[in-house]
Amino acid sequence: MSSKVFLLVSVALVLLLAHAPTPSVSVTCNPTELSPCLNAILYGSAPTGACCGKLREQKPCLCQYAKNPSYKGFIHSNNARKVSGTCGVPLPNC
Repeated sequence: MSSKVFLLVSVALVLLLAHAPTPSVSVTCNPTELSPCLNAILYGSAPTGACCGKLREQKPCLCQYAKNPSYKGFIHSNNARKVSGTCGVPLPNC
């Protein structure tokens, strides 16, 4: 196998593994876990790394939060959209 073919196969394999689904992990849905995102969602400041990490962790819970009248305004706010875009965590369509 030539080095170019090997390189192409290696790159393809890395890309496939990077986009492979991860095994599901049990997440405890607790909106207070998103407290590192509070300033970004309420005031439009840049999200911190901790915020993005928690947003990724709580992603399976976002529909539940969006359906809750106490939280839905925050989940659907313009600042929440900005945070989700910056963190690379799309907001769900519930």
